[in-house]
Amino acid sequence: MAKKPKPPSSRIADNKKAAFNYFFEERHEAGIVLHGWEVKALREGKVQLTDGYVLVKNGEMFLIGCQITPLKTASTHISPDAVRIKKLLMHKDEIRRLMGKVEQKGFTLVPLNLHWKNGLVKCEIALAKGKAEHDKRHTIREREGKREVERAMKSRHH
Repeated sequence: MAKKPKPPSSRIADNKKAAFNYFFEERHEAGIVLHGWEVKALREGKVQLTDGYVLVKNGEMFLIGCQITPLKTASTHISPDAVRIKKLLMHKDEIRRLMGKVEQKGFTLVPLNLHWKNGLVKCEIALAKGKAEHDKRHTIREREGKREVERAMKSRHH
């Protein structure tokens, strides 16, 4: 019997720093308005979310600081802007609810990842609270503890 080909990963890019710098309260999925050359670059994985953040202005949400590197084959009649501000699409009432929470002390909106869903690019955003320095140290300690346990388990099995 022939194996079925594994479907390509729907994940395009992850913001790995987000979990280190923030506690997530809730997650939401938003559509994202892109140009054609940006979609092509995303298919090639030429995107970086690390410095990205979400801004709510006039009842609309925008993704700022997300860098999409244009491909060398981009058309000559367009001038690609790698750090263009991209509009995020969500229902108005959802945006209003998030706006209310962002205006509360310490909350911010952070992009977690970009992924494909039914042929469209979606951005997962989180309502997040910034971590204090001691929380970050705790996260590092936990991660190193897990690594040591894995190393010990691995060496026992050999």
